[in-house]
Formats: sequence, structure tokens, C-alpha cells
Amino acid sequence: MLKVWKWYQSCLSLHPVKTQVVSSGFLWGIGDIAAQYITHSTVKKRLQSPDADGEFKINWKRVATTSVFGFGFVGPVGHFWYEGLDRFIRLRLCYQPKSVKFVATKVAMDGLIFGPFDLFVFFTYMGFSTGKSVAQVKEAVKRDFLPALVLEGGVWPLVQVVNFRYVPVRYQLLYVNIFCLLDSAFLSWLEQQKDAPWKQWFNNFTSFKEGGDESGL
Repeated sequence: MLKVWKWYQSCLSLHPVKTQVVSSGFLWGIGDIAAQYITHSTVKKRLQSPDADGEFKINWKRVATTSVFGFGFVGPVGHFWYEGLDRFIRLRLCYQPKSVKFVATKVAMDGLIFGPFDLFVFFTYMGFSTGKSVAQVKEAVKRDFLPALVLEGGVWPLVQVVNFRYVPVRYQLLYVNIFCLLDSAFLSWLEQQKDAPWKQWFNNFTSFKEGGDESGL
């Protein structure tokens, strides 16, 4: 394990972008396998569906599709986002690294800018990659975006507080990628839930709130 860590450090020093691209693609692929297993187990145990009685089989096409998202988006975009975010807050806003303002600003910008953008790109990409039409993709994004944003919004800021406060900048991307393993599993699982009742609750709640606002006017 120590040799692997030293090898990773060497790769990160010599080829930071390539290393993050490869590691992101690998971790997102592993995360999708976990999501497939979770979905299979959920359908089998809770819904008692006859379609889930068979042995669990990995959908390698879906794994490849999700890995491409890690390779093509999470790796390169995430690398430049976190590097640029750190430089912007240190050099332009002149906040002291690891101070309360520094960490809070990072967490806020990451949650308000990169988080929603990442979710939007993920659900849009997964829709088109499975052959859906523009209208179907819009409907899928509308169905999945809000539940994902709310659920992740309760966890990811806490993860990033630890990251921005205690993890050296050099290893912040590694830290994020490790949690992206869990995040990719969650997002893949969420996307596979289709029109689950709990998703409909989010959308119905939003529609009810909008209707109440309109009636109040």
C-alpha cells in the first residue's frame, strides 16, 4: 500500500491533470458498479420484483459510460476548478488560508457554482448517452436534479469543510476523488431510480410550493 501511495504521489507531481483524469474515471466506474449492486439488492429485497431474482450481473456498458464521465468531466474540470478556486480566494480575495472566511468562501462557491453544474452535466450526459431525446433528457433532469441537489447539499458541504480546512492543497483533489467514489455510486443509483415515489415527493412538494406562491399573489 505504501508503494502504491508513493507511486501515486510521483504521478501527481509529474502529471497532475492526467493522474486526476485517470483516477476519476476509475473511481466513477467503481462507484457505478456499487450503484448497480445497491439498486439490484433494493429491488430484490424491498420491491420483491421477479425480475431481480437472478444473479447480480454488472452492466459493463453503463460502467464504461459512467467512467467516461469521470475521465472527460470530473477529472479535468475538477482539477482546474479546485486549483483555480484556491488561487482566486488566496490571491484575489486575499483571505488567509485555512481561516474561517477562506474555508467558508470555498465551501459556498463550491456548493453554489460547481455542485449544481456538476449535477446538471451528469444527468444530461447520462440521458444522451442512453439514447434519450432532448425532451426525455429535460424530463429526466427535472426529475433527478432537485432530489440530488437537496440530498447532496446536506452532506457535501461538511466533506468540503474538512477538505479545505485540514487537507493540503496538493492532496485536496485526491480527497475529493475518494469521496467521488461514494458520490458516483449515489448519483448512479439516483439516476437508476427513475420515477421512484420519494422523487415524486420532491417534485410534488416543489409544485405545491409554486402553486401556493402563485395563489398568494
